[in-house]
Amino acid sequence: MIPDVVRYRQADLLAALHRRFGPVVRMGPYTYLLGPEANRFVFAHSELFEVERAFQSLVPVDGPTSLIVSDGEDHKRRRRFVQPALAHRQIASYVPVMRANAEATVGAWRPGETVDAYQEFRRAIRRSTIHALFGEELAQEADFFGAHLQVLINLIDRNPAVVTLLRTMRAPAWRNAMRARRAVDARVYRAIEETRQGKTAGDVLTSLVEGDGLSDLEVRDQIVTLIAAGYETTSGAMAWAVFNLLRHNGVWERAREDDDYLANVVNETLRLYPPAVVSARVATQEFEFAGKKIKQGTFLLYSPYVTHRLAEVFPDPLRFDPDRWEAKPAPHEFLPFGGGPHRCIGAGLATTVLTVMLKVLLQKPKPELLPQRLTPTGLAAMRPKNGLRIRAAG
Repeated sequence: MIPDVVRYRQADLLAALHRRFGPVVRMGPYTYLLGPEANRFVFAHSELFEVERAFQSLVPVDGPTSLIVSDGEDHKRRRRFVQPALAHRQIASYVPVMRANAEATVGAWRPGETVDAYQEFRRAIRRSTIHALFGEELAQEADFFGAHLQVLINLIDRNPAVVTLLRTMRAPAWRNAMRARRAVDARVYRAIEETRQGKTAGDVLTSLVEGDGLSDLEVRDQIVTLIAAGYETTSGAMAWAVFNLLRHNGVWERAREDDDYLANVVNETLRLYPPAVVSARVATQEFEFAGKKIKQGTFLLYSPYVTHRLAEVFPDPLRFDPDRWEAKPAPHEFLPFGGGPHRCIGAGLATTVLTVMLKVLLQKPKPELLPQRLTPTGLAAMRPKNGLRIRAAG
């Protein structure tokens, strides 16, 4: 039997600790700032926090100059180069690419065939992201990027302490990951050079390469971050959205006929299954929150998952209810893409991809959600561990 709402045990433990101890919870090497007021505090006082040290575990994939691990003026400068290609008007121009990839994916399903909707849309989202941002030529190598980046993603999906140990020991998993990174880097640096020569086209690629002030390393890091983060987080959200459309009576039918309701389905999916279960910061100085002193250097985590499932924020929080979105929550109450100066720069792109690809799926005969055990995994990109099995309509 498939439950109406999938629970994530680790994150549910955080919610239980929040109920017992309040918004500041110390557990092991981490201090958790939990709930909407904690989110508001983190977003409003960015000067108290550092992200570079907090996200060092992502450096093997994204690189040392990625937006994700940048602070202060470096972060502002790098973000300024990427932002234009992710503006609303530009994202609208990417819709035909998204739709074409979704139609090719769904159109290949044979009647009665069992498919993994997570993996199927993951490939479509990866190809769409690369094509939209970096041009058709790189998109033709989407499978190459997927295969090599997966080796790197598998590495950083472990506990950061384990990753450090693997690196120190030069273990096979670390060596394989570095080999994959070298392959990715070689292709990206070639694309950078081809762009300088006018041989490739892609909004972000051109903006990054032709902009005055970014080194080749910085360009490389932003490209890889946008590819990897773009499809890794969005494909997980896509799987949960498909699950919600098929699991709850009447949702598929209403979403098929009403674009506003479909937008509510996307929001409700991002509420119950936010891409990042937790996000990290390091305290740059001592401060006080909720009557508790936080020491300089403390590794801090806040949790969109916990906030999104609080009854005082979202009544009857475990009920999937797209109609609740007739009222709009505050930014510190609904934060699937974080908030403050470090809010995910690709949020608009992600929600557009989800909406466009779901609309393509909804235009087809309704698939069947097969009996299966759905286990969430991944704290930085929550996804169904074993995929999402559906049967294409006959």
